[in-house]
Amino acid sequence: MPPRIPAPLPPGCDLIAAADRLAFFDSQSIPLPRPITALEGWNLQMARPLPLMALAFRIRDAISARFGVKRIGGFSGGRAAAVKPGDHLDFFLVERADPQVLSLTERDRHLDVMTCITTTGGRLAITSSVVTHNSFGRAYMLPVGPAHRLIVRAMLRRLAQDLAVQPAG
Repeated sequence: MPPRIPAPLPPGCDLIAAADRLAFFDSQSIPLPRPITALEGWNLQMARPLPLMALAFRIRDAISARFGVKRIGGFSGGRAAAVKPGDHLDFFLVERADPQVLSLTERDRHLDVMTCITTTGGRLAITSSVVTHNSFGRAYMLPVGPAHRLIVRAMLRRLAQDLAVQPAG
């Protein structure tokens, strides 16, 4: 059964596939105290990774590699001044790069993932959608889905705090 997708989606948001094909969906947002671009939102979040994320990615890679899933290594913390479709931000492929929409994908034989960062209507939203292709993909999402929701919530909470104390510019 596909996940329930609330309407409306954040303005400009991309999904990996049609709603009836999704195995996972999550969209969370925060109000923005000042306008920022989607890439700025990415850079600000990557500048201060959550504690234990590097360990979580090492565990993910060690387990998943046994099932033929490529290692992704996690987030580098690097900042990008500009991106265009076809570029990479860490392990993600940039599919769309507009000032208010940054759509990133990772695809393999087990699942396809899209994370879409939008900064419209005075809000920053992170929307993630997944299509699974086989039993491993479905099993993988059992622990990853709930963990992903918690991680995004913590990242957005931290971003809101950082934006509240950072001057524009």
